[in-house]
Amino acid sequence: MNGDNQVTQQTCDFIVVGGGSAGCVITHRLIKAGHSVLMLEAGPDDNSKFVKIPATFVRVIGTERSWVYETEPQPHANGRKMYVPQGRTNGGGSSINAMLYIRGTAEDYNEWEKAGCVGWGWQDVLPVFKRSERNMRFSGEHHGTEGPLRVSDTKYRHPLSLAFLKSAQEIGLKYNDDFNGATQEGIGFYQTTTIDGSRGSTAATYLAEVKASPKLTLVNGAHVLRIITVDGAATGVEYRRDNGQTVTATARREVILTAGTLSTPKLLQVSGIGPAALLKQIGVPVVKDLPGVGENFHDHLEVIAHGKCREPISLLGQDKGLTALKHGVQWELFKTGLLTSNVVESGGFVDTLGTGRPDIQFHVLPVLVGDVDRPMPEIHGISIDPCFLRPKSRGKVQARSANAMDPARFDGGFLAEQEDVDTLVRGLKLARRILRAPSMNKIISEELYPSPKADLSDQELIAFVRQYAKTVYHPVGTCKMGMDPMAVVDSQLRVHGVRNLRVCDASVMPTLISGNTNAPTIMIAERCADFILA
Repeated sequence: MNGDNQVTQQTCDFIVVGGGSAGCVITHRLIKAGHSVLMLEAGPDDNSKFVKIPATFVRVIGTERSWVYETEPQPHANGRKMYVPQGRTNGGGSSINAMLYIRGTAEDYNEWEKAGCVGWGWQDVLPVFKRSERNMRFSGEHHGTEGPLRVSDTKYRHPLSLAFLKSAQEIGLKYNDDFNGATQEGIGFYQTTTIDGSRGSTAATYLAEVKASPKLTLVNGAHVLRIITVDGAATGVEYRRDNGQTVTATARREVILTAGTLSTPKLLQVSGIGPAALLKQIGVPVVKDLPGVGENFHDHLEVIAHGKCREPISLLGQDKGLTALKHGVQWELFKTGLLTSNVVESGGFVDTLGTGRPDIQFHVLPVLVGDVDRPMPEIHGISIDPCFLRPKSRGKVQARSANAMDPARFDGGFLAEQEDVDTLVRGLKLARRILRAPSMNKIISEELYPSPKADLSDQELIAFVRQYAKTVYHPVGTCKMGMDPMAVVDSQLRVHGVRNLRVCDASVMPTLISGNTNAPTIMIAERCADFILA
C-alpha cells in the first residue's frame, strides 16, 4: 500500500531506507515473516515502459529514475569529472542496469572472510545465491531453481555478439557456457535477470510478491533527511515528501539503510555517524565517531575499443521511426525480437597475468557507446570494452553540509594506482587483437578507437586509458564490513556502536567482487534478513 498524504508521524517494526535491489529483497523477507515495514524510496515507481523493456535501459539513465553522481575532477584521469549513474526508482540498480547475472569468484568471498568478515566465505554465500535464484536452464551444485530472482538466457542474440565470441576463440580464449559455474574464466553469453523477454528487477520479483500486503507502507518521493538516534540507538528517520511535507517515522525494531554506496555514507554523516573531524566541520553533533564512513570507495572502470562495421548492422537507428515502431509492436504482442536483448549480450573473463584468476571482464555491445558526457558516435560499429575486476585505487564520499539534500563531495580516486591503468592496457591489447581476428574482420572494416593503426606503444595506450576510462556503475565499499578500525558494520551488518541500525547494500563490500554487483547485493540483502529474523 502507499503512504497516506496527510500523515506526519508513522510507526512500524522496520524502516527500510531505499527501495533498490537490496531494499526490495529485505522488505520482501521481513513482510513474509509477518513484520510491518515502511519502505522509503526517493524516486518514482518503476512503471515506465523503458524500465520493463530490456533493450531500452539506456533511455532511463539520466531521467528522474536515476541519480547521476558527478566526481570532483580526477587528477589521474586527465582532470576529467566522471559520472556514476545509480537507480532512483523501485528496484534501484536492478531496474536500470544491463541485467547481467554474475556472482564473482569463490576467492572474492574467501578474501572477505580472511579480512575479518566472519561467516562470509564462499561456503557461506553459495547456498544463499542458490536460494534466491530461479534459473531457467542450470541446476545442481552451483544453481537454484526455486527462488524469487528469475535468471534466464536472452531471447535475442545479435550477429555482432556472435562474431565477438568466434573471434575471441580464434585468438585462443576458451568458451564458457556458465560464468557462475565451476569456473568463471572464458567468453560466452551472459545470463540475465529477465522474465520471458521482460526485465526481472527486484521490484518485479521480490517486491511484487508483497506489494499488496497491509503490512507494507511504500512511500515514493521520500527524501530521508536524517536517522534519529536516542542514547546511541536508532529509533527512526525524518524524511521529506515531494510535496514538502516532513514526516517523522519510528521503528519499533530497526532502521536498515539500503540507499547505496554513494547515498548511505552521506546519510550516516549528516546523522552524526562518521569521521568526527568531518562531522565537526559540517556542524553535525557527533553521535558515533566512525572514521571509515565514506572511505574505501572503489568501482570497476572500463575503456572503449570500437570497431567500424562494413555494413549497417549495428543497433544504431533501431530506436527511430518505423523500425522502432515495428520492434515495439513485436515486444508488446509477443515479447520477442530485438527489444528482449539486454544489449550487453556477450563478454567474458580473462586471466591476463596467468595467476589462475581472471583480472579482466569484457562487456560487448553491438553498437558504439559513449558516456554520460560523451554522445554515442553516429557510426555503425561494435564496442568491446575491457574492465578491470579488482581495482587498487580508492576514493571517498563526504557530506558537504549538514543538509542531506546537498550533493556529497565525491572523489572517486580513479586510476590513482598505476596497476589499475596497466590492467586496462592489457585488456585493451586483447580487445584490439579480437577486433582483428578472422570472424570479426569479415564484418568490421577498421578499428576506430583507440586507433586504426595496429601498432600503438604502451605510452599511447596509457594516455588513451587516462582519457577514456569510464565507470561500469559498480560502486562499493564506503561502509565496509569488518572488525578493523576503518570498518563501519560488523559481520551481521550492524553499524559499529549504534544499536538497531544496519547497512545492507553494496557499500558494505570490503572489496569489489570480480564481476557485476547486482547479484551479490541481492545475496547480501538475503543474508541481512536472515540475521534480523534469527
